[in-house]
Amino acid sequence: MKHSPGFLKIVDKVKPFIKEITPEEVMIKFNHNDNFHFIDVREDSEWEKAHAVNAVHLSKGIIERDIETLVPNHDDCIVLYCGGGYRSALAAYNLQEMGYNNVLSMKGGYRAWSEKLLPETIGSENQ
Repeated sequence: MKHSPGFLKIVDKVKPFIKEITPEEVMIKFNHNDNFHFIDVREDSEWEKAHAVNAVHLSKGIIERDIETLVPNHDDCIVLYCGGGYRSALAAYNLQEMGYNNVLSMKGGYRAWSEKLLPETIGSENQ
């Protein structure tokens, strides 16, 4: 997908202030039974087509409104992903601004997850 220059400008502005994690590092966290929240910030229609196994859905449009209900502890580890890593970067930055201390954006997003043939759920089955 080709993104607009204005969108890329704000993503480039926040990226130095967030931490990223690769899909492989996310799988390592799962394999070590690390306790973290794996959140898909894509739109409902994207989530319903397919999503990473063990993820929960909280779209970018509502994450700031609803995150404190899902993750009340601001010290919990949160890993966010979107389609390509841009929206999740913006969401990670916003959660940090809200006081969350351990937020990561998955580099490459769902596209990278899927390309690496990591576990996914096809359809709208909710994990």
